[in-house]
Amino acid sequence: MGTSTGITTRGRLALRAAKAAAWASQKAGRGKGSMIGGLIALKIDPTLMKQLGHGRRTVLVTGTNGKSTTTRMTAAALATLDDVATQPDGANMDAGIVSTLASNLTAPLAAIEVDELHTPHVADALDPQAIVLLNLSRDQLDRVGEINMIERKLRAGLQRHPDAVIVANCDDVLVTSAAYDNPNVVWVAAGAGWANDSVSCPRSGEPIVRDGDHWYSSGSDFARPQPHWWVDDENLYGPDGLVLPMKLTLPGRANRGNAAQAVAAAVALGADPAEAVAAASIVEEVAGRYSTVQVGPHSVRMLLAKNPAGWQEALSMIDPTVDGLVIAVNGQVPDGEDLSWLWDVRFEHFDGVQVVASGERGTDLGVRLTYAGVEHTLVPDPLRAIASCPPGRVEVLANYTAFRDLNTALAKGSAHA
Repeated sequence: MGTSTGITTRGRLALRAAKAAAWASQKAGRGKGSMIGGLIALKIDPTLMKQLGHGRRTVLVTGTNGKSTTTRMTAAALATLDDVATQPDGANMDAGIVSTLASNLTAPLAAIEVDELHTPHVADALDPQAIVLLNLSRDQLDRVGEINMIERKLRAGLQRHPDAVIVANCDDVLVTSAAYDNPNVVWVAAGAGWANDSVSCPRSGEPIVRDGDHWYSSGSDFARPQPHWWVDDENLYGPDGLVLPMKLTLPGRANRGNAAQAVAAAVALGADPAEAVAAASIVEEVAGRYSTVQVGPHSVRMLLAKNPAGWQEALSMIDPTVDGLVIAVNGQVPDGEDLSWLWDVRFEHFDGVQVVASGERGTDLGVRLTYAGVEHTLVPDPLRAIASCPPGRVEVLANYTAFRDLNTALAKGSAHA
């Protein structure tokens, strides 16, 4: 089946221009060129995303945290059915999505990560068979804005796609609200370690009452739906009494929830549940996250966190027996320049771990750690911060640009080694 047969003459011109721009960008040493290629293609033909999606069975994955990981797991699970187009690098806005689809014109399936703000119009263009909603919480306030506004926009966008299967995390109040009115929802109890952004009902404004795993709005009949899929520390449970052992390569409770939603989405498109679990279970790193690299006498494991909910989850993955912990924070535009959210994260549980504050905003982080009673040193350069730790295992927890720049520095170091 060739998706390329649905592309217009103008669309083909746009694809040729994108290829040339990407080639020029690579020759100039400015990266892979996928973003510039996508941007140029959309300038030439703004309808190109719709054309590239035509004839494909597509799953969109969105939410504040876990998009890249869940997309990778979904792509792995879908690959048990057929060839899958998916982002290698998490480029989740229009240009990156167009570039991804253009790079594999014949794949009949697609697993596409989408920024929350872009999901409604991307869904309109790609007409997905399934949309995975992971979670919604405060992200970069200076870019994304108020979280209830995001929920309302998502809710309106989903209602334009009544035929799509919505794979929604029923443990997340805002996600549940976004999906609640759709006729075709698969509810997954994927967990919600962060509840600070859903203390009131997004529909009525009344308080959300929590009772164990269950929650409900005190002012309406809006409540946690009964899940079709759920996980514990050993198994994935599904419809009709399905029980599948699930042992993931990736760490953390949140990734078990991510895997459950990835499997549910693949099953909605016809994958065998056991094969989908097996495929998702062997995903071991996502764009450098969770990878372990040797840096001199240090074995360094890299963790990425971008907002309060993500930081809280990543902190729970830190091994308390490590020889050092480097926490690196920048405040560039992609990170969000407002770092006041650091005060919402619980840093208090690092007794006995040697902690180093690092990054361009390491001083801000140091103040927060001091108030949390966490003994630490301040070494602004992350590579030097790693070097300052005792030999052995070091965990590095970094926000977006700090993570990106450290990965680049490590790659250059290994190239020179």
